[in-house]
Amino acid sequence: MKIGNVELKNNLVLAPMAGFTDLAFRKLCKEYDCGLVVSEMISDKAILYDNDKTMKMLKIDDVERPVCIQLFGDSPKSLKEAAIKVCNLVKPDMLNINMGCPVPKIAIKSKSGSSLMKYPDLIGEIVKEVSSAIDVPLTVKIRTGWDLNSINCVEIAKIVELNGAKAIFIHGRTRSQGYSGKADWDLIKQVKEAVSIPVIGNGDIENEKQAKEKLEYSKVDGLMIGRGCLGRPYIFKDINDYIKYNKIPRQRTPQEIIDLAIKHINYALKEKNERQVLLEMRSILGFYLKGINNSKEIKVEINKINNIYDIINLLNEFKETL
Repeated sequence: MKIGNVELKNNLVLAPMAGFTDLAFRKLCKEYDCGLVVSEMISDKAILYDNDKTMKMLKIDDVERPVCIQLFGDSPKSLKEAAIKVCNLVKPDMLNINMGCPVPKIAIKSKSGSSLMKYPDLIGEIVKEVSSAIDVPLTVKIRTGWDLNSINCVEIAKIVELNGAKAIFIHGRTRSQGYSGKADWDLIKQVKEAVSIPVIGNGDIENEKQAKEKLEYSKVDGLMIGRGCLGRPYIFKDINDYIKYNKIPRQRTPQEIIDLAIKHINYALKEKNERQVLLEMRSILGFYLKGINNSKEIKVEINKINNIYDIINLLNEFKETL
C-alpha cells in the first residue's frame, strides 16, 4: 500500500491509542510486521508551547519507520504551525489529524477529536491549511459520524480528499457509540467507494479471520488494528501470514507471552523513568496475562508492587510455574 509518496511494507496499521501506542509498543508492533505505526494523539497547542511531556511523546526511532505522528486540535492555524514544527523537529513519514476521539475532554469541551465531525467546513479548512504547509502526506482519522442521527462519513471523506488528504482512517462507530456495539463495515465500504485515496478500515478486528473477512467485504486498501493488538503485538504477523499465505497462526505459549511482556517493559525503560513505567505497566500487563491460567493472583500482586524490577522478577517466577 502506498500513502502519498510513502510505500508501506504491507497494509496493516497500528491504531493510535492514548496511553498505549508510545515508542516502546510501536517498536514491538513493527517487529511483528506492522506496516505503519501511529503515535498517541498529541495536542497541537502543547507542541507550540514546548510542553516537556508532549515533546518527549514526539520521539521517533528509525527502526519504527514508516511512522505517523497524530495531532489533535480545532484551529487550522495552530494545527498548521504545529505540523510544520513537528516535521522540522522529528521528520515523521506522515502526519494524521484526529477527528475520531470520543473522550469528553477532547470531543465535548472543544471542537477537537470526533467533535470535528459536526463541522465539515472546518474540517475542509484544517486539511487544506495543514496539507499545503507540509512535505509529508497528511491523513485523517474519522468516525462514521457524531451519532446515529448524523452519519456523515462519506461527506467528510470527500471533503478531506478534495482538500489534500492522502488517506483516510475510519473507525466504524459514531462518537456516541464510543467503543460499544458493532463497527459498521457497510459505512466503511461506502467511504471506500466514494473516494480515490486509500481508505483504511478500523473496528472489531481481533483475529486473522475477521481481518480477511472485513478486507474482502469492504475492499478497503488497508486495516487498522486497535484494541485487538493490546498484549498481542504479534497479531500483525498472524494477519499477514493468513492473508498472504493462508497460514494458520500458531498459538503462543504462556511463557512466550510473558517474555514478550518483559521485553515491552525493557523497551519502555529505555524511554521513560522507572516510576512512569511502573504506573503504565500495571494496566498494560493485564492484556498480556489475559487468558493465562492462574494469572489473576499475579495481576493482584502487580498492583501492590512499587518497583518495576520486582514486577519483572515476579513475571519470571510466574513463568517458571507454568
